Order: sequence, then structure tokens, then C-alpha cells
Amino acid sequence: MEFHANSKIEKMVKNVVVWGTGNVGKPAIRAVTTHQELNLAGVIVHNDSKVGTDAGEIAGVGNLGVQATSDIKIAEASDVDAVVYTVNADFRPEESLSEIIPLLKAGKNVVSTSFHSLLHPPSTPEPMHSQVLEACREGNSSIFVSGIDPGWIIDILPLLLTGMSSNITEIRAQEIANYAGYDQPDAVRFLCGFGQSMNYDVPILTDWALMQVWAPMIRVLADGLQVELDEITTEVDKRPLEKSVFVDGMGDFENGTQGALRFEVKGIVKGEPLLVIEHITRIDDDCAPEWTKNDPDGGYHNVIITGEPSLTVSVHGEDSIDPGAASGGNSTAANRIVNAIIPVCEADSGIIHPLDLPTNLGSSQIKI
Repeated sequence: MEFHANSKIEKMVKNVVVWGTGNVGKPAIRAVTTHQELNLAGVIVHNDSKVGTDAGEIAGVGNLGVQATSDIKIAEASDVDAVVYTVNADFRPEESLSEIIPLLKAGKNVVSTSFHSLLHPPSTPEPMHSQVLEACREGNSSIFVSGIDPGWIIDILPLLLTGMSSNITEIRAQEIANYAGYDQPDAVRFLCGFGQSMNYDVPILTDWALMQVWAPMIRVLADGLQVELDEITTEVDKRPLEKSVFVDGMGDFENGTQGALRFEVKGIVKGEPLLVIEHITRIDDDCAPEWTKNDPDGGYHNVIITGEPSLTVSVHGEDSIDPGAASGGNSTAANRIVNAIIPVCEADSGIIHPLDLPTNLGSSQIKI
């Protein structure tokens, strides 16, 4: 299949720059090119080997006539309306923030998967909250942050399903995954701790990280359900590998090192855990057999409503260009923010709450 960046229906299109071409950036390029009201105006890369490469080649869709560049200033060009920022900010949070602030000041609307602290605008910590709002006011611009988990699997889908149940006692968003298929070796080994000693202090399992990344989504869900949180609590566990395993692209994971992790982030309402985010993640399917298992295709997300009736909806994405559960999830994260560009551009300046977006975001992706 070959995409053409400029073959758009005659509409007032928005010019878009995609900044970052990793797991989310590649499907974001594809989503921009298939959107009827967006035009791919540029692609920014950090890897010198990608400079000068056609964006379509990077994204796996053929020639688009847009060459990747390392010149970040193209995102501030006068004809650019929006920037899709997908750079992984986990290892460089200050640097990433310093990259989007000038964009917002220059009047460029930003959609991103990178800034967990902006997932729930009312609870964005200082000084980030003031810095971003000031930049938005100066440029009359907006920013929206989402993903899959954290992201739409914890806000849109649970809120929809609660409308089909009654007498609800728990709303659970669950990720069950094997990270052997997740193309981020540093994140797998160092953020998640797989292959590390069981004494390793896993960054993603610290109370600080859980409260920064997933607690904001608990707050978004509470906003949507109009319930008052007593508190947000966390619970974590780990299990060792009982055999050594080899993972393509990541190497050996030794017997006795960390092979599985589990955490829960709970929103307590009237003394009960009403809102729960649960993750069970492995590097090998045989690790931690007592926990809920992965499906054969590498993982899935569940939303489980306990009520009358109790409902379970499972989500497993498959991308035709980048196969695998992880890539399917990354594609939904990319599509979520790309399809939000038009309403983000039309919104008042500031940090956009996910519940303030319209529901028909996919209308410009319909192909007939």
C-alpha cells in the first residue's frame, strides 16, 4: 500500500509535523497521512541515520515525499498548525519539556503521548502546570496528552461501559502483557527491571512513578463518574524467572532475575476500591503462572465492570504494518492523539482534559 501525503479531499487542512519516529511516531505518520483534514508537513528524528530518509519509508508505507530532518525548528514554521510529539520523555523529562514549551509559545498546538503529568490537567504539578499554561497563553495554543494505558483504555472505554451496567462496585482497567514483543530494550530492562536482580529498585514500581503515571488516569475517571476520591493507593509485586530465556533484540534474561511484575493503583471512594488500574507484565509467559495469563498473541487490555450485569471487554490490537500486540497498542495511542488534532486546534488555549474532547474523532479516517 502506498500513501500520498498531499492527496487530500479539498478541505481546510491543518499542516502537521510529527516529532519522533519510534513505536508511536511511526503509526502517527501513517495516521496523519490517512486523515482527511491533515497534511504531513514534516518529520523530526533524533537518529542521524534517519535524516534524509523519506517519512513513508520510516513508517513502512512507501514514498510520501517528506524527508525526515533533525532540524527541530521546522516545527515552529509559520505554516505549521500542530505537532505530534512522540519522543520518549521517560529518560529525558526536562529536555522534552524544554522542546514543547517553545512550540506552544509559537502558537503550535501539540498532541503527545509523552507527558504523564499532563494527563489530568487539574492535578498537573508545579512548576510544570504554570510553565505550560503560560506558554499556551502566550501562543494561544493547546496541548493534549493521551495514550492507551495510560490513556483511552482507562477513560473512554470504562465510562462507556458503566452506562450499560447498574449497582456498580468496581471499575477495573487491566493490562496483561508480555514485553518480549515491546521494542524498547532500555525501558524493558531498566524502567521495568526485567533481567535485573530481584533486589533492583524498579523505577516503574516506585510509589512516585505509579502516582505520576497512572494516578492521573484514576482522577480522569473519577471526574467522568463524578465521584469524590478519598485517596489513591498502590500495591506492587514481582516474581523471578525460573529458567533463563533469550529474547530477540534484547538478549538473555537469566534464571532468578526478575521475570514478571504486577501492580495495582486504586481509587478509594467511600472507603472502597471503586476504581482500579492493574498491570501484569512478563518477559516470559511461563513466569508467575498464578497470575492472570497472557493470551497467545502477546497481551491484551481488559475493562471489567463489576455490577448488574458484570461486564468484561477485551481489547487486542493488530497493526497490519507492525505486527504484534505491543504495536497494535502503540497504533491506538498514536491514532488517539492524531485524530484529536482538529478539536485541539479549535479549543481554547491551555491543557485539554480528555473528557472535553468530542467522541466522533475517527470521522475523518473513514475510507469508502
